[in-house]
Amino acid sequence: MIKKGIILAGGKGTRMSPLTKAVNKQLLPIYDKPLIYYPLSILMLAKIRNILIIVNKGELSQYKKLLGDGKNLGIKISYKEQEKPNGLPEAFILGENFIGKDNVALILGDNFFYGQSLTKTLLKCVKLEKGSKIILHKVINPEKFGVAKIKNKKISTIKEKPKKYISDLAITGLYFFDNKVINLSKKLKPSKRNELEITDLLKKYLKYKKLKAEYIGRGGAWLDTGSIDDFYKTSNFVSAIENRQGFKIACIEEISLQNKWIKRKEILNSIKFYGNCEYSKYLKKLITKWK
Repeated sequence: MIKKGIILAGGKGTRMSPLTKAVNKQLLPIYDKPLIYYPLSILMLAKIRNILIIVNKGELSQYKKLLGDGKNLGIKISYKEQEKPNGLPEAFILGENFIGKDNVALILGDNFFYGQSLTKTLLKCVKLEKGSKIILHKVINPEKFGVAKIKNKKISTIKEKPKKYISDLAITGLYFFDNKVINLSKKLKPSKRNELEITDLLKKYLKYKKLKAEYIGRGGAWLDTGSIDDFYKTSNFVSAIENRQGFKIACIEEISLQNKWIKRKEILNSIKFYGNCEYSKYLKKLITKWK
């Protein structure tokens, strides 16, 4: 069972410069809330309450100002500064003390997930006892992603940004691992770009037939906010859903309330913290509904 999660919110966001020269990318807005709320909400939907956020050196105060220690959400948030980005598996090395002897989930701070069946899939993934599990999503441009080939309902091959087509199932930025991930990450050798590669880590699990997959079904969405265009496309997606259907995506207070982690008092604290804004108005409606 996975009860701990890591959000990797480092990186320089160079493709979004000059926006990211002053503010970390994960703190920039996706429509009406900071990007970091979206991966955080995914871990919370998976009922993960113990969360480590890895941030760039010098940016810790910005995150603490926004999220604090998580107490008002009924969760525990801790932080770790990263000197410089050295690849995704470094998250498990930096987070070794946080992980301890437990299994762990990792989500990339710039990934966006949405879908009606998503929570059901997440709750299935956190039941992992041994091995690793990844989330796959069908894409029209697989050459831009790490992909997995499925044969006889099992993963047979994984490859990073294949020049020749092998599969249209992209590996998303959400992973579930057993505790062996720490030592396996330590044994990885840097790639040609001098980084530890998540694909190499997954290949180790695949070698021992310990890598399994779940899927974002038809109608679900996985969006990578790596560029300015992607950022605005994701914002437009969120705006369209929220303004048409009347609910908010990634409202972290609402998730905590639904999970019975917090009560009316904590919602009122959040309203006071956010001030007079549309997000606060939504929270006010929540406590009226949940009386």
